Amino acid sequence: MTELSRTYVDECLREDGGLAGAMARAELPPAFEEAWRGRLLPRPWFVRASETAAFARDLKGLFDLLVSLPRRLFDGDLDRYAAEIGIGPALAALLRRGGSGVPATFGRADAYHDGTAYKLLEFNLGSEVGGLEMSVCNQGLLRVPEFAAFARVHRLGQVDIAARMAAVLRDRARPALSGGGEPVIGLIEGHGGVASYGRMMRAAVEAMAEQGLDLRIGEIGDVRTGPGGKLTLDGTPLDLVLRNFAASQLVEDPAGREAAEPFFRAHEAGRTVLFTSLESGFYSNKSALALLTDPRWSGSFDAGERALVDRVLPWSRTLHAVGAASGGGSSAASGLADLVDLCRERRERLILKPGAGYGGLDTFVGWECTDAEWDEALRLAVERGGHVAQERVVPRPEPVYDPVTGTVDSWIAALGIFLTDEGYAGAHARANRADGGAIVGLSSNPDTRMVGVFSHP
Repeated sequence: MTELSRTYVDECLREDGGLAGAMARAELPPAFEEAWRGRLLPRPWFVRASETAAFARDLKGLFDLLVSLPRRLFDGDLDRYAAEIGIGPALAALLRRGGSGVPATFGRADAYHDGTAYKLLEFNLGSEVGGLEMSVCNQGLLRVPEFAAFARVHRLGQVDIAARMAAVLRDRARPALSGGGEPVIGLIEGHGGVASYGRMMRAAVEAMAEQGLDLRIGEIGDVRTGPGGKLTLDGTPLDLVLRNFAASQLVEDPAGREAAEPFFRAHEAGRTVLFTSLESGFYSNKSALALLTDPRWSGSFDAGERALVDRVLPWSRTLHAVGAASGGGSSAASGLADLVDLCRERRERLILKPGAGYGGLDTFVGWECTDAEWDEALRLAVERGGHVAQERVVPRPEPVYDPVTGTVDSWIAALGIFLTDEGYAGAHARANRADGGAIVGLSSNPDTRMVGVFSHP
């Protein structure tokens, strides 16, 4: 554990409840309160500033490696690259639509700290990652006197995710500004998405309003093309669309591709900026990360790049469907069989997850499976294709004092570390009890809690 976490818990146990109850007493704006109050951890997460900054620099280097993969490994052939990482032709064609060839440096890396260093679990690239409002939690805590005093004594710092995001959106919207002032931005979901994610979207709108930005919530079918080719929402011209829908949603929706076409045309014409383009999906697939640790391709990276990969990425391999990628044939089938055998032998050290999945859905945890369950998981992975086997990372547990029960329990957290062109853009934490299962995800574990992150020297 970090010494500061222990110090925080000890002070909660010693004093009269002021610090221990800081989270419960923090005044939060209404939309954030509605979306997150019931899912907040009783205390923030603490990280070491220098270590987190160094990891963020490594993430920028890793992003550059990821976007170079089609050129380095496949002579620039995106179709071959897409096939290798399990992206089908229909989705690949959509990902190319409206792209520039170089996706925006924006995303959220999910990582564990294993007690020695950060290890990357997945790199979620594109504007649909969510979570930009979580720094609001930090602001509320700093207005609680007892926590503010603790922050001063221990020199706590934080990077406001919303402020960094606002700067990016202003910069990206500038070429399409029609009024000369602040941009009007559409926060746009796929068909039916607002019903599922509306509370989080309203919290994001609220956080951006605090930064002086005007965000309007809508779904992809609500957007129209106005005079001159500019997109509108409820009659209001949009300078930028902050995309909250994923390319996979468009492929799965019979009307999705047609509904998205006006966004691409407006972006290409410079009338309404689409942030981010769909091409980010080529590189956020977990199978792309697996290419970086696969010895077949190690000769394509120099010593410094290999050291970077070894430093931040656990061992990962993609289990393709039989005959898929790598040209198929008997040698590919033999290689797949060998990989399946290796995964079978290493069950207690591996986790198996879909390359394009999120939130821990459809994930199999080797050390929580019986041999028979793991064999079935491997069979399904090969049958479906595109699953990634990744080496287990054991996160460092941290103590959390619960002022309701008066108990101290061990928790683990997946840090969501945001990255923009300017580098590190803040972090939040998703946390579970250490004995609450391996998957730390809101979609798959109802006991998962969210919280802001503070750094310390």
